[in-house]
Amino acid sequence: MTSDGAMFRGRFSHNAPYCDFVQKHQPRRGFVRFLKLAFWILAGLYLFWTVSLITLRFVDPPTTGVQIQRRLEARFSGKPYRERHKFVPLNRISPNLQHAVISAEDGHFYKHHGIDWEEVEKVAEESRESGNIRRGASTITQQLVKNLFFTTHRNPVRKAFEYTLAPMADAILGKQRVLELYLNIIEWGPGVYGAAAAADYHYHIAPAQLDRDQAARLAACLPSPRRRRPAQMNDYSAAILGRMQQVGW
Repeated sequence: MTSDGAMFRGRFSHNAPYCDFVQKHQPRRGFVRFLKLAFWILAGLYLFWTVSLITLRFVDPPTTGVQIQRRLEARFSGKPYRERHKFVPLNRISPNLQHAVISAEDGHFYKHHGIDWEEVEKVAEESRESGNIRRGASTITQQLVKNLFFTTHRNPVRKAFEYTLAPMADAILGKQRVLELYLNIIEWGPGVYGAAAAADYHYHIAPAQLDRDQAARLAACLPSPRRRRPAQMNDYSAAILGRMQQVGW
């Protein structure tokens, strides 16, 4: 019994370094597996987004991330929800509205490649001076990406994806298609999506018939489209008209 017990203790002592080695390296292996899984998930997402953007060059989106979000919110809240949406080509949307939206949302739209770094730097400087972020620096392309693939909920992960996807969207789609998609999917009231639905809902006219004042008032609603109404946007619409005039629109 004594010799057997001593032999058992000897074997156990002999294997102890190996057991310590395994215990030390198991968490590291688990972390490596996690990193590999995260990499493949991320690669899959970017493949999906790339294919989607290529498809959107030729095909109009049947729905968007934000539209799905609104449907779910309405279902869980039990509130009635009616969706108004009609996709129209860019040449059937008034140039007044195109110019007003660009002037309001992204003055350098035709100059940048998805990210307006000059505006980002300006907002960062203002934030350092004031101690808080008073406004964003999102371009029309970034907002398109957000509406298509994400939701309105703010978080740094979504913002990081926006900054990587916007240049890709700009390169794949081109400026005119980006603007066409954006004007056809953004919110312009509760359940109101796109220029055609907005023109009909707020003014009972076709989007091609919008005049400068109507266009500026619609553009002024975009920062908070479910709360703002065109008739209330006197000051901001006047500022947008001023910006349009400065660039010859």
